[in-house]
Amino acid sequence: MQTITIVILPAPGALTCAQKAALESGAPLFLQTDRHPSAEALVSLKRVSTSMDDLFDTAEDFDALNAAIAERLCEAGECVYVATGSVENSQLPAIEREANARGIAVSILPHLSAGDVAFPERPRAVSISAHDLPQQIDPERDCVVEEIDSRIAAGDAKLFLSEFFPDEYPVSLASIQTNGAYAVSDISLCDLDRQNAYDATTILYVPHCDYEARVRHGFDDVMRVVRRLRAPNGCPWDREQTHVSLKNALLEESYELIDAIDEDDDAHICEEMGDVLLQFALHAAIAEEQSAFTARDACTELVEKLIYRHPHVFGGIRVSGSDEVLKNWDALKMAQRNQNTQTEVLKSVPKSFPALLRSRKVQKKAADVGFDWSSAQEAFYKIAEETEELRQAMEQSGNVEEEMGDLLFAVVNVARLLKLEPEFLLQRAADKFISRFETMEFLALMQGRALKELSFEEQDKLWEEAKKCRITE
Repeated sequence: MQTITIVILPAPGALTCAQKAALESGAPLFLQTDRHPSAEALVSLKRVSTSMDDLFDTAEDFDALNAAIAERLCEAGECVYVATGSVENSQLPAIEREANARGIAVSILPHLSAGDVAFPERPRAVSISAHDLPQQIDPERDCVVEEIDSRIAAGDAKLFLSEFFPDEYPVSLASIQTNGAYAVSDISLCDLDRQNAYDATTILYVPHCDYEARVRHGFDDVMRVVRRLRAPNGCPWDREQTHVSLKNALLEESYELIDAIDEDDDAHICEEMGDVLLQFALHAAIAEEQSAFTARDACTELVEKLIYRHPHVFGGIRVSGSDEVLKNWDALKMAQRNQNTQTEVLKSVPKSFPALLRSRKVQKKAADVGFDWSSAQEAFYKIAEETEELRQAMEQSGNVEEEMGDLLFAVVNVARLLKLEPEFLLQRAADKFISRFETMEFLALMQGRALKELSFEEQDKLWEEAKKCRITE
């Protein structure tokens, strides 16, 4: 079988014995570019080579470039390709696809990285390309950024790294000089895009940074801190917490986030989101200690659920709008939970929900199979019916609790059909009551009297005045 042998040669001094043997094999030789100092390492071999520079100059985009390089190599069949930069996430997939289609093998010889050559005395680091920056990195591992060949690439790399490291963080920048050796200079991260020159050999070494020293943090750092807090030498309070003991905290933090959203205060929302995330992290850490599951397990469950329940995004399903999305979501949820009856769906609504919210959700699930009023107007008459039944129960020593519950349930039904959230309606009603009560008390004080000194009739009169003037609403 023919084989395309890939020799990654980021610097003239990086040639290994296996790579030299491949270059001397006599197979057709292709260069990623002859405009890189590493190409000079091939001069002594006196080999005829073909450069891919013409493809770089004429390709419309990187996809077209990678496809053109793959086709040229596969046309040659048995050959050696010398790459001077990172190809794993760019050219290699295209080469492997084309080679596989033609029955050609692809082999990457073991090689030194640019970081190994530029920073031989530093610990071996994870390598990434400035032209293929990942979504994230682990700041607790040393990292090198290769191919910083322009000020734009340097700026992109700086912005990316600033999400993980302080602006003044000490880093090292290197480039190959005319003598073929790397020259290294120590700079601050914020100065990365302020250098005099950049070329294809420019490489950055970023030493690891412990989370205590960083000014920007991700979810992994949250878990590190929480695990530290629950460690034997951590915080006594955090170590004592369990899934059960944290239930109230989870509810409280969720409601505080809702308050921040109602205030439309981005800074407050950001703070409260962090507090909710802390609850997730605490529960995840507790589960890890019990060998029940990990934070990664929970994230995996979530990602798989989102993909499964969005076939119109990750699959071939077409939808007409959000209503159909919700309908599909409910159907997929029912299938995923092995629910065979709508009663099972109703019973799955958490009992820990606030009563108004749970009532609305139960009514909505019943309505999904057609058990519903045709309009809010029709449902409204049920309020009068339940009010009368409550009145009779109160007068005749009947089941007042049951009838009161039925009345509240009927009110929730009307709110749902009007597309209003009863939980929020009652919250606003309570806020309005407090505001009017404050006004009523203010009016009493203006008369030189305290509310507790007034009869109910006098208080009610002030209440009616408060409704009219609304001083503090």
